[in-house]
Amino acid sequence: MKRVILLDTAAIPGGGELGLYEHGDDLVIKVMGGQDLMSTRTHGSADALADLICPEVAGRERARVLIGGLGVGFTLAAALRHLGPDAEVVVAELVPGVVEWNRGALGEHAGHPLRDERVTVEEVDVSLILKASGRAFDAILLDVDNGPEGLTRKSNDWLYSKAGLTASFRVLRPRGVLGVWSAGTDRAFTKRLGQAGFEVDEVPVRAHRGKGARHLIWVARVPE
Repeated sequence: MKRVILLDTAAIPGGGELGLYEHGDDLVIKVMGGQDLMSTRTHGSADALADLICPEVAGRERARVLIGGLGVGFTLAAALRHLGPDAEVVVAELVPGVVEWNRGALGEHAGHPLRDERVTVEEVDVSLILKASGRAFDAILLDVDNGPEGLTRKSNDWLYSKAGLTASFRVLRPRGVLGVWSAGTDRAFTKRLGQAGFEVDEVPVRAHRGKGARHLIWVARVPE
């Protein structure tokens, strides 16, 4: 049996703590005393979040993409593979420790995407960027908490509320695209996306290369 070793902990602003664990050859981030959040082994749906959204904006001049939630870095790495050399990716990560882990050994698993010169990291709640921005982004990728069913912070609920989705709609440029990762389906959330003005597709994905747990990604477009 593979040993599970706690490598480090990181405080979540506002309360709680995350742990970085070594599990064989893989690294896992989990809520201390709670469940796993993400792993370097099962990142298929994290890749899919960028694979579904970024090709739609990759051909635009100086495309700007906002990623809410750095995690283990695979969504960012996938986004960079699709985007051109003049693109900019802003990553909002609330937990400074997660950024530190991605600059270190954790980053090796995704190919150290934070070293890409197209990337800017903001150690803030992504909601602050949404509230403060005008029509600043061509795409927004949200992989925060467990999706609309929050797990680590109650304040994450705003992102998935009608007010939060309206804010995302407002900061997207014409023909902009919002992608939202979730651990499962949520009919009420799909309805809220439509109420905010988006045209919505629900795309089921698997956690790991076509197998594993079933996750869902909402692809929500600003109508032309």
